[in-house]
Amino acid sequence: MGRGGAVLPLLPALLLLLGSVRSGAPWELSSWHCSISASCECDFRPDLPGLECDLALSLVGQLLARQLVVKGVREFVQNPAPVKPLVMSFHGWTGTGKTYMSSLLISHLFQAGHLSPYVHQFSPVVHFPHAEHVEQYKKDLKSWIHGNLTRCGRSLFVFDEMDKMHPGLIDVIIPFLGASWVVYGTNYRKAIFIFISNAGGEQINQMTLDLWRIRKDREEIVLQDLEASILEAVFENPQNGFWKSGIIEEHLIDLLVPFLPLKKHHVKQCVVNEMASRGLQAPPDVVQAVAESVTYFPEEEKVFSSTGCKTVASRIPFFL
Repeated sequence: MGRGGAVLPLLPALLLLLGSVRSGAPWELSSWHCSISASCECDFRPDLPGLECDLALSLVGQLLARQLVVKGVREFVQNPAPVKPLVMSFHGWTGTGKTYMSSLLISHLFQAGHLSPYVHQFSPVVHFPHAEHVEQYKKDLKSWIHGNLTRCGRSLFVFDEMDKMHPGLIDVIIPFLGASWVVYGTNYRKAIFIFISNAGGEQINQMTLDLWRIRKDREEIVLQDLEASILEAVFENPQNGFWKSGIIEEHLIDLLVPFLPLKKHHVKQCVVNEMASRGLQAPPDVVQAVAESVTYFPEEEKVFSSTGCKTVASRIPFFL
């Protein structure tokens, strides 16, 4: 009974590894060729104009994030021989567009989008749920990254909810993030890693509010206004996946991307976009009512949405 109970918590990680075997073992000849060749692009078909257009049209209120990501991705994709993988870390409060940004990147970088066998998404709640199995998770994760980079160096890895990741677990992938030619026989310098976290969101919100109070509009905010506070918040928080992480200490993140809190007119735009996606007209009174139903902070001024646009979709039916 005890032995059987110990196996169940490891099933998510085992299923991940079985997936790599099912879709092509890393020791196949073609995979070996991709591991040492710079010419293997697999399903990677970047549509940078389409990405830029979609971000401009549908990622509401995140000019700074959009500019940082478009510039960073363009430079990386157009470089025939990057010295290291592209490592991006998205930070901000819930509902500000972090996951949506990663989704658009996947859709515009890989021909099969989210169905591409070279796109890999991890959730700590799903894949690494039990603290007592962290050492096993480390082995599984390292094997998973290595196996899939062997299959295709043009792979993309998304680590969602880094604020819920067990501290120390993510550091097992450090060898794959630096500036080397190969690791464990694998050429990995064309890979992309994306970390998504609510950590640092409080600091971003407070800094944005402080700047608003001195009449500096959120569109005027630059990365230098926020970067140090975000890094300190994620590095010093023992409940965070980046706590005392070598990824931070060794400066392996190429793009730290802050997502700013959204104002009421941004929430209204989210309502319009969501209704349009459902093929619905967006009457001004409905848009106003949905936006008014959202909670804003601080309590006195009510400047920024407490949940971004996260609850917009579920609120709309109540006002139709």
